[in-house]
Amino acid sequence: MKTAVVILNWNTKEYLRQFLPGLIRSCEGLDAEVIVADSASTDGSMEMMAEEFPTVRRIPLDDNYGFTGGYNRALAQVEAELLVLINSDVEVTPGWLEPLAGWMDSHPECGACAPKLLSYYDHDRFEYAGAAGGLIDRWGYPFCRGRVMKRVERDEGQYDTPADVLWATGACLMVRSEVWKHFGGLDDRFFAHMEEIDLCWRMQLEGWKVQVVPGSVVYHLGGGTLPADSPWKLQLNFRNNLLLLENNLARTFVLDGLGPARALRKANRKIGLRMMLDGASACIYLLTGKWEYAKSVYRAHEAYRNLRRPVTLPELEAYRQRFAPRARVAGRWKGSIILQSFLRKDGIFAYLRKHIHS
Repeated sequence: MKTAVVILNWNTKEYLRQFLPGLIRSCEGLDAEVIVADSASTDGSMEMMAEEFPTVRRIPLDDNYGFTGGYNRALAQVEAELLVLINSDVEVTPGWLEPLAGWMDSHPECGACAPKLLSYYDHDRFEYAGAAGGLIDRWGYPFCRGRVMKRVERDEGQYDTPADVLWATGACLMVRSEVWKHFGGLDDRFFAHMEEIDLCWRMQLEGWKVQVVPGSVVYHLGGGTLPADSPWKLQLNFRNNLLLLENNLARTFVLDGLGPARALRKANRKIGLRMMLDGASACIYLLTGKWEYAKSVYRAHEAYRNLRRPVTLPELEAYRQRFAPRARVAGRWKGSIILQSFLRKDGIFAYLRKHIHS
């Protein structure tokens, strides 16, 4: 099989009922299969699938292992050249799959690619989860072309040229099977949130490209599993952002030309400064009466310390010798996205288009 399009479901029966028919139709006549993996849902999702979509392959999991563990376990049971991770709350457009598969065929250096992600509620605006591809600022805060903080930009064709990015959204992400297997899939420690950023960054550190293919368009509803104001979601984001930086910063600084020892010191300083910025965020939460959010930051840092796997100097030296001559990480910006968003307000998008080059 050429392409496996895999939904990881957890208690989203109604989304499956709403969006799965269109996804199935979009794959008809192609060398592609739609698969639904289920994370031990309790809402009758699999019973509904058996009754209403009996021909769709189902992969039942025995527990909810999160986005990371669920996809790692599900995709270990799938044989295909290309793997598509797609959320159950994504509405695809006719012909969305062909541009992605065609791009991978004609660009063998591309390890992962994604469509342009627009809002299900407003088809003329980008959607928060990934918009037109993801970047990261000097302090490790991710943002997107078309989405900065809580601002989303109207799609006027400004990002309709394929581009190298640091990361592409896990809401709809195509990955080469060989690359997925090489990297062991997603980092299980993340559970959910920022795991796709980590995988895309790790790919680039070993010479693969991550790209957005705007000839493909899908619409994302968003927030189907965890609401935006969830303290647990906030904790995952703060914790995983630190894991993300620890996994990738030191190796990235090696690619910048630093020796392993200097790269490691610089990475550790950057992570320490980022933790101080997190502490400032916690103080703001306290001052504004958001006690649960402040607790989320504290718990995130505690969990990060428990989950750390620090990179060692011998590992960095081995990495430098093997990958430094050919790897490149796109989508890094030397500015501060929080500061510029505050200063520029709605002008932030024009400012970024002028000042950021992949």
